[in-house]
Amino acid sequence: MELTVAKRDLLKLVTRMQGVAERKSTMPVLSNVLLAIDGPSALRVAATDLYLALVGHVTVDVSKGGSVAVPVKDLLERIRMMPDGPLHLSSQDNASTTIKAAGSARRYTLRGMPGDDFPPLPSPAEGSPSLALDVDVLRELVDKTHFSISGDETRAHLNSALFEWDGDVVRMVTTDGHRLSKMEVKVSGRQASATMLIPLKAIQELRRLSEDLSGEAKEGQPKPQLQITQSGSSAFFQASGMTFAVRLVDAQFPPYSQVIPQQSEKLVRVPRAPFAEALRAVSVAASERTGGVKLGLTKGTMRITTESPDSGEGSDEVPIEYAGPNMTVGFNAKYFLDVLGALDEDEVELGFGGELDPAVIKPAGTRQFLAVVMPMRI
Repeated sequence: MELTVAKRDLLKLVTRMQGVAERKSTMPVLSNVLLAIDGPSALRVAATDLYLALVGHVTVDVSKGGSVAVPVKDLLERIRMMPDGPLHLSSQDNASTTIKAAGSARRYTLRGMPGDDFPPLPSPAEGSPSLALDVDVLRELVDKTHFSISGDETRAHLNSALFEWDGDVVRMVTTDGHRLSKMEVKVSGRQASATMLIPLKAIQELRRLSEDLSGEAKEGQPKPQLQITQSGSSAFFQASGMTFAVRLVDAQFPPYSQVIPQQSEKLVRVPRAPFAEALRAVSVAASERTGGVKLGLTKGTMRITTESPDSGEGSDEVPIEYAGPNMTVGFNAKYFLDVLGALDEDEVELGFGGELDPAVIKPAGTRQFLAVVMPMRI
């Protein structure tokens, strides 16, 4: 294989691959990125950990066809150290790959593997149902919900995000058993249905990919659309020459609608930024083990307090709109801060039942997003 490619284009593509390649696998090939000539002027670049796969293309000048797999970390470091401009890549029959910069003496040689040793990459079956979604919509769904996915890989049903397309509404729901986040967006003119359970690592990559694709759109031009295809046990996300394949989680997501209180007896309106600042300040004095704080509600004022036998006490107050009876309820401060950090509205609405009931958090004036946080005894 022999080709010439712009450093900028190759660097961008290989940078995306490093999040998918499996660096600690017992299969060395999974820490590699595949470079394969794909047509008269295209290089296919791919990475996989056997559960996720990312494939992209870059325009190149081809001198000789072929393919090679090289360690993604090593390749990325060497591309970064090359001067800007065209790079010349060539691989020998023993998969040794050389990178040279045009007009410079700088060069590297990588020990690679034959491209044929790279695992086969998945592709959707012909005729599989497909949906089109603006990349900014997917980005918003992920940004508003990713923080409440459980990090416990032994609980697959919680270590993932539920993605639903229901008529003209797309929805993403996540929960770790202590809190829940739900974001839904109405998409006009589209009627379809799909249900996918997407693992956490895939959600993290989708977040990066959607941010990249959104940022690449030129000012005044529409943002790219994602083509989402469900085929068998996998889902495929395609946009701007990139294909991201995900093996879906085979588990039952919790019945989330049963967790969300149908109505809250006590409603509180509070300015988001001052509330977050006060929570953050008081949580400094909270127990490191529980992170617990108490929210004390009185007419017009919320008093946030915490006390710990190890770190002492902390308190603060924020003005609120509340006319109900006095009450105090305990929560993990981090759970509230994660929600408040995902929002950008000026005000949030808090809904409470009793002292042992979950709290509902919504941006004031909208029903697109809500979060549920379970209480704790403090």
